[in-house]
Amino acid sequence: MRFVVFGAGAVGGVVGARLFQQGHDVVLIARGPHFDAIRSSGLTIESAEDRTTLPVRVVESPGDLAFTPDDVVLLAMKSQDTVTALDALREATSHALSIVCLQNGVGNERAALRRFPDVYGVCVMAPTAHLEPGVVRAWSVPISGLLDIGRYPSGVDDLARDIASAFRKSTFESEPRPDIMRWKYTKLLMNLGNVVEAVCGDSEGSADLTRRLRSEGAACLRAAGIEFTSQEEDRERRGNLLTPQPIAGAQRGGGSSWQSLARGTGAIETDYLNGEIVLLGRLHGVPIPTNALLQQLAGESAREQRPPGWLPAQEVLGRLPLP
Repeated sequence: MRFVVFGAGAVGGVVGARLFQQGHDVVLIARGPHFDAIRSSGLTIESAEDRTTLPVRVVESPGDLAFTPDDVVLLAMKSQDTVTALDALREATSHALSIVCLQNGVGNERAALRRFPDVYGVCVMAPTAHLEPGVVRAWSVPISGLLDIGRYPSGVDDLARDIASAFRKSTFESEPRPDIMRWKYTKLLMNLGNVVEAVCGDSEGSADLTRRLRSEGAACLRAAGIEFTSQEEDRERRGNLLTPQPIAGAQRGGGSSWQSLARGTGAIETDYLNGEIVLLGRLHGVPIPTNALLQQLAGESAREQRPPGWLPAQEVLGRLPLP
């Protein structure tokens, strides 16, 4: 089994590096300066324990690879890039590749299943970072993250168990789960706060904004009849497994949306996180003013290349109707 990591940024880069370190066959698909840096000097992974540069193979596009039926593609790009990536994979091979969505959000698996028959979802809980070309950071040690996996839309098979085993041997905790989307919807609720961290930072009122976002989110999921795990189940699963540590004296700056603004990429994943709740709210008649406003502000922040934390949370709260 070869792992093709499509999107070797924060999560994809760390997962690919850890798999490679444990002897798995890994090839990365990266782009731009990140591709150039890995091709010329290797992929560097940093943690509180060490800094290692790995001679992992990297290509610029799926068309640069000769795929086989045994390849497992780990999709790890942001959700706004998923459809383009899937179409590139389909153009590159006639094989029915196994697609593993190592991504936040809940729409990637559905998009993959339109194009490939064997699709798997992963509930990703991994504090990672990618802020400079050729370098990724794993903030948690000795366990890099939790990567529970299951078939989409449901079920567990031998490949899911094999992938979970490979993750467990590569510094991750991973369990095969037949109800993986139930866990991913819980992660979606958690990720609704990413936009607050990105736009408002830790300013006064941020916790209130996050609470409102998640309250609207849970109401929308219930109205849509979508199951998600309880807070107790989620806390029991995570336990004390993730232990973020400083790297070279530096603390973790922020999550994936924060990193998008910090890198000035011009894009952000909010349409597929808070935007999912906005969609459900509009479909089922549930008020979603907080998610709709933060979705709008996130898009503006990315397009205007605003820095993380540029807008005080109290100002955002002042634009919302009274609860």
